[in-house]
Amino acid sequence: MKDTPVILLPGTLCTELMWKEQIKELKGIEEFQMGSLVHNSIEQMASSILDHAPKKFAVVGFSMGGLVALEIIRLAPERVIKLALLNTNPYPPTSSQIESWNMFIGMARNNQFMDVTEHYLLPKLLHPSCVNNLFLINKVFKMAKDVGSNTMINQMEALKKRPDNRRVLPTITCPTYILTSADDASCSPQLQQLLAKEIDGSILHTIEGCGHMLTLEKPREVNNILREFISQ
Repeated sequence: MKDTPVILLPGTLCTELMWKEQIKELKGIEEFQMGSLVHNSIEQMASSILDHAPKKFAVVGFSMGGLVALEIIRLAPERVIKLALLNTNPYPPTSSQIESWNMFIGMARNNQFMDVTEHYLLPKLLHPSCVNNLFLINKVFKMAKDVGSNTMINQMEALKKRPDNRRVLPTITCPTYILTSADDASCSPQLQQLLAKEIDGSILHTIEGCGHMLTLEKPREVNNILREFISQ
């Protein structure tokens, strides 16, 4: 992995702030590049990342970033040396998810953008032990504010029409790590077990006592796993 760039892909309403502890701890081992997910389709997001990526790279995708990582694999598997998927749901959207995203889009257009995070997303993002952790809550709010309503609308539109990524899983041949949170209310460990089952030779890591935002909630545990991922 020496001298191989690692591209970090954030989730919905997330910025590079979600990777702050990983970059601080691991930057001496490998260089990181940030992916920006601003388009209104997963394929456009993946194509944009590829347009600006080195010839060969490793990719680490969180949540929606994991969907983009899988699309990158579909479009250019020969360019991805290693893959890490964090709390990623490979299934196509359900009707109830699409209904929720349409509501969030309407709220954003009605000047209620920050209410989406506060009243609908935040309760499912953090572990119950972190619901009163103002340090983490403020980070989540800051990321949402920095992303902004226009990009959020694009991201919701992209999620509404996201592909069925299960078709990609059996085609993955690069070394793959899968990280899951034991208490993720947004993306269950069972989904991660599906990833591990369908991606031949993948390695599954479960982080206990953690909600969806694992890089913020359990940075030490995530760093240890990503250090192993990078060094192999």
